[in-house]
Amino acid sequence: MGDHGSHRSDEPLLPGAPLGVIDIDETSREAEETLGSGPVTVKVFWRVAWWESKNLWRLSWASVIISVFNFMLSLATQMFVGHLGALELAGASIANVGIQGLAYAVQTVCGQAYGAKKYRAMGVVCQKAMILHLGVVVPLGLLYWYSGPFLRAIGQADDIASSGQSYARGLLPQLVAYALYLPMQRFLQAQNIVNPVAALSVAVFGVHVLMTWAVVYKLRLGLVGAALTLSLSWWLLTVATWIYILRSASCRETWTGLSRKAFKGLWPYFKLTLASAVMLCANYLSMNMMVMLGISNAASIRVGNELGAAHPRVARFAVIVVVSTCIVISIILSGIVLLFREPLSKLYTSSQDVIDMVVKLMPLLAISVFLNGIQPILSGVAIGSGWQAIVAYVNGLWWGLILGVFVQTIVLIVITARTNWNKQVDNAADRLKREAADEGPSDLIDDV
Repeated sequence: MGDHGSHRSDEPLLPGAPLGVIDIDETSREAEETLGSGPVTVKVFWRVAWWESKNLWRLSWASVIISVFNFMLSLATQMFVGHLGALELAGASIANVGIQGLAYAVQTVCGQAYGAKKYRAMGVVCQKAMILHLGVVVPLGLLYWYSGPFLRAIGQADDIASSGQSYARGLLPQLVAYALYLPMQRFLQAQNIVNPVAALSVAVFGVHVLMTWAVVYKLRLGLVGAALTLSLSWWLLTVATWIYILRSASCRETWTGLSRKAFKGLWPYFKLTLASAVMLCANYLSMNMMVMLGISNAASIRVGNELGAAHPRVARFAVIVVVSTCIVISIILSGIVLLFREPLSKLYTSSQDVIDMVVKLMPLLAISVFLNGIQPILSGVAIGSGWQAIVAYVNGLWWGLILGVFVQTIVLIVITARTNWNKQVDNAADRLKREAADEGPSDLIDDV
C-alpha cells in the first residue's frame, strides 16, 4: 500500500479507463477531468463516488485501527486501574494528556509533498516534527512531574491530585516515546502506508494488556506500575515503527537518513504545528473520536494528495464522500451508546454510584457522539489543506461541550462549502516552495 506506483484493478472508473485505487497519476487525473467537464450522468457520478469511497476505506480502515488501538493503550490501563477503586480511576483519568495535535502538521506538508512527488522532502519534515516534539517534552515533562500542585490549583481534591501526580510521573517515559512515534506515524500515513502501522498497533496492544494485567493484579504494583507499563508499551511501538521505516522498501525514496536540514525553517513549521495542537486539543474526547480521527486522517491524506497533485475537483469530491459516510456512521454509534450505556460504564468501574451517574449522562454523550462524527472529519479536511490556524480560531468558540461542537461544525461546514479548491492547489504549491527555500539549493524539492 505504501508503494509509489499505481494500484490497479480490472474494473474501470469510467468507460475505457482503468480504476486506480489511490492512484494520483492516471485515474485521479481522469476523475479531475470528468468532474470539470460539466454535468455528468448519474451512472458516471456514482462510479466516481464508488471509486472515491474505496480510496477512503482503503486508507481509513487501517487508520481507524491505528487510532483506536493506540488510544486503547491508555484506555485499557484506565480500565484495569479503575477496578482498583474510584480514586485510582480519577487519578489516572485526569493525568491522561498528550501532544497529538502537534503531529498533524506532518500530514499537511507530507501529504501534499507526496501528491506532488516531492518524496525526499517528507523525511526532513518528519525530522522537523521530532525536533519540535522533543522541545515540547521539556515543559510538558515539568508539568507531569509537578502535576499535583497544578491539579490542586484548578480545584481537584488532595487525594485525586496526589494520585494523578503519581500516575503522571510514571508516564514521563511515554511522553518521550509519544513525541517520536507520532511524526513517524503521520509520515507513513501520508504515503498511504497504513496496514503495517495498524498491525504493529494491534500487536503492541495485545502485549500491553497482558503486561498490565500481570503488573496490576499479580504483582500489585498499583498506579505507578500501570503507568510505567503503559510507557514501556509506547516504547515498544515507537521502536518497532522506527525499525519498519529504516528497513521497508516503501520508505526508500521518502526516508534518506537523518539530515541537518531538519533544523532549517523550524519557525514556519512550528507555527503550523502550534495551530494543529490548538485545533485538536478540544477534540480528543472519546473512543468515538478515535474512530472519527482515523477516518479524519484518511480524509486529510486524500485531500492533501489531490491538492499536491493539482486536482482541486477531486479534492472537493473527496470531502463530499467522507462527510456523507461519517454522518451515517455517527448515527449508528450514537444508537450504540444509548443501547449499551450501562455495560459500557461497567468496563471502567465497579462502583455503582459512578455507574449510575454515567448512565444518566449517556444521552448527552450520544448527542456529542453524533456532532463529533462530523466535526473531526472537516478538521481532517482542514489538515490536508493546511487551514490549521483558521480551525484553531474556530475551536476558540467553545463555551460548552454540546453548543461548542455544534457551532464548530456549522462554521467548518460553511468554510468547507465556500472553499476555492483551485486556490488551495496554489497554496499547496506555495507551501512546498517555502519548504524548498528553507532547504537551500539542493535537489530535495525541485520543480515545484
